[in-house]
Amino acid sequence: MTRCRKSRFGLLRLLLVGAAVTAIGWSQTQAPPGQQPPATAEAAKQTAENQPDHRAGRSDDVYVIGANDVLSINVWKEPDITRSVPVRSDGKISLPLVGELQAGGQTPRQLEQEVTKRLQSYISEPEVTVIVTDSKSQKINILGMVTKPGTYLLTSSTTVLDAIAMAGGFKDFAKQKSIYVLRRSPDGKETRMPFNYKDVIKGKNSEQNIRLQAGDTVVVP
Repeated sequence: MTRCRKSRFGLLRLLLVGAAVTAIGWSQTQAPPGQQPPATAEAAKQTAENQPDHRAGRSDDVYVIGANDVLSINVWKEPDITRSVPVRSDGKISLPLVGELQAGGQTPRQLEQEVTKRLQSYISEPEVTVIVTDSKSQKINILGMVTKPGTYLLTSSTTVLDAIAMAGGFKDFAKQKSIYVLRRSPDGKETRMPFNYKDVIKGKNSEQNIRLQAGDTVVVP
């Protein structure tokens, strides 16, 4: 009789343990509504990160497009329109359906909006991205007695002092009081603007440390 009771007690215990294990497993797989189990959430995150984003490359609203720049114009799901185009010397570009339009003087974001507007007559909700892939217009030249003379990319805040720093500073015997900036106007006239490095770094004639423009040439004798 005792053995029978022990046997029944042991069987009951096994059944209870089995039920508990099943309940735990069920609770781990059934997450509350709107939530994912940790493993599933992580998998979903990785899947999202691996998905291609057709809007990954974004245009900006700072850079000003100029002649000879090369633009990548992407129209999502429209390979016949998507292409790389150079900006002509007159600042214009041509695209299928869009036709000819002015790119020079606009930012990539502004041009993106203009292309989108023109395509709306032909494509439902066009998604357009404009990126400058080769900047050839917004550059300055630094010549003469500097460590690294050459052509440098211009930013909106580059000054003469910045340009000298970009070129690695002066070589020996550079005439730091006789530096000048050459600037060509649209009519072809060239202006020469003096820059006395010795005075500027001492806080004198700070107006000589002008903000450079595309096409300027800094000459260090």
